[in-house]
Amino acid sequence: MLGIYGGTFDPIHYGHLRTALEVKEHLRLEQLRFLPCRLPPHRGLPGAMPQQRLRMLELALEGAGPGYALDRREFDREGPSYMVDTLISLREEIQDLPLCLIVGVDAFYQLPSWHRWRELFDLAHIAVMHRPGMPEPDWSGELGQQLRERWVEDGESLRESPGGKIHFLAVTQLAISATGIRRLIHAGGNPRYLLPDPVLAMIQEWGLYRS
Repeated sequence: MLGIYGGTFDPIHYGHLRTALEVKEHLRLEQLRFLPCRLPPHRGLPGAMPQQRLRMLELALEGAGPGYALDRREFDREGPSYMVDTLISLREEIQDLPLCLIVGVDAFYQLPSWHRWRELFDLAHIAVMHRPGMPEPDWSGELGQQLRERWVEDGESLRESPGGKIHFLAVTQLAISATGIRRLIHAGGNPRYLLPDPVLAMIQEWGLYRS
């Protein structure tokens, strides 16, 4: 089973890497691909240029071990980075292999605002990361209807079909955010131990996030 972990990664940090590890182990993914978003349609422009964010991801994954990869297809496509287009292109490559889109719980509840969001279920499973002890999911609205129809408790059941199911899994969510790191650097602080040393070295060399 293949996992896709998307985001702006502006910059990538240990919060991303730790949750990726836990999801990979929980779902027994053969491969987890980090998918950096070139042009996010739901937020402002990232603080670092696309190629800078891509390079930071490359540096972070150099020591990650087997089973992790960088997928740059959204960087090679013009226009807004819509996930439905990304999953369609992936499906053309992997055919009927089970595919799992990994999102945080906040992003999941914003799913109805995504471009052609209902089609996502035709293309992949959705694994929703949340904090341990999260309250009962919101079953209201159209997304709630999708939850009632597609929710599965056992992550192993995602292997039974190419896509179409929703699975919630608790992960260790470190109190680290890319926004917080950018603000810290802008204020002249040192973000060491919040992100991998090679990423920090690049940020300092290029003077990223200072202005």
